[in-house]
Amino acid sequence: MSVHLIGGGATTIADAALHAPFVAEAAARAGHAGRERPRIAVISLHPEAEEKAAALGELLAAAAGETAIEVHLTTGRPGQPIGLGAIADVDGIAVGGGVVEEVRAGLEPVFSELRRLVARGVPYLGISAGAMIAAEGSLGGGSRIGDVVVSPEDPGEGYELEVESGIGLVDVAIEVHVAQRGVLSRLVAAVESGLIAGALGIDERTALIVGDGGLRVEGEGSVWRVLPAEGGVLVSTIGK
Repeated sequence: MSVHLIGGGATTIADAALHAPFVAEAAARAGHAGRERPRIAVISLHPEAEEKAAALGELLAAAAGETAIEVHLTTGRPGQPIGLGAIADVDGIAVGGGVVEEVRAGLEPVFSELRRLVARGVPYLGISAGAMIAAEGSLGGGSRIGDVVVSPEDPGEGYELEVESGIGLVDVAIEVHVAQRGVLSRLVAAVESGLIAGALGIDERTALIVGDGGLRVEGEGSVWRVLPAEGGVLVSTIGK
């Protein structure tokens, strides 16, 4: 089974195809367990959590096509801890967006269980902040390194970029909304400074699928790979 990371923006029924590989894996796992309908946990710690969770559930149902699915919605206030019951006995786990520091704080109590479930074959879908926290080291939302501005920020609202422990489903840092928010420079600066060892940046309406067969890219945009190189940083894209 795979880890599916979407760089944000894919929020309408027209984007169902981007979510279909995740739903297909959840359905396959349900079949192996003898269940006709896959059970998918949908977790939102967005400021508008109930609306966002319901919308993601509808999007996953559309992605399933003729396959009926059971969606288990869990919503909470930003940063509110999520209990183990939210991810118990499910065939897939989907985590939506929000403020990355708050989404990470809410999911942190179940990080070890998430790793265990994914290792046992439960597919994970992370969207926007949900994708960022999948990394071993989760980037925060800061736009400065050493008080130097490294990505766009609103006047008077910049703060230092920090890295905290993530779920650990992928071993490099993950960035999202890359082209749309102009944050590739943040990844370049973070790698060059040694704050992170490497990173993958995902554009909106674009999915990075990490599985046994390597990396796969789906959708409209690009996935950017940023690695240290002699005398600087190497930036490239991963082909579709």
